[in-house]
Amino acid sequence: MNEERQNVLDVNDTFYRAFEKQDITLMNQTWWQGEGSICIHPGSNIIKGWDEIRASWEKIFKNTEYIEINTEIVASEVDYAVAYVIVIENVMQVRKKRKLEAKSLATNSFRKMAQQWYLVHHHGSPIMS
Repeated sequence: MNEERQNVLDVNDTFYRAFEKQDITLMNQTWWQGEGSICIHPGSNIIKGWDEIRASWEKIFKNTEYIEINTEIVASEVDYAVAYVIVIENVMQVRKKRKLEAKSLATNSFRKMAQQWYLVHHHGSPIMS
């Protein structure tokens, strides 16, 4: 595995650890904070721009008592300053004292800017069993 691919996979992993820990500071470090960033949560509309994306994560964190996310990488590609990682997300969360389990397919796209990889696009879609 080359170094750039490993760097992208590390940022991808940091994104999921920030999600799991409900850590908005760590989430800030993984996302590009420009207006061109896009996030589509499963079953949701397009959220554009870091301010709106951050607000969506804060709302998720506020309404989630506990969450575990295990990912399985389906594919990844790195090409100079653009990369993507496609994962299956196995999510277990507790909301309102109820345990919920879900499976999603997600595409995470990254751009290298100022010698660092940033998440610029996250799109999660539910997988129906």
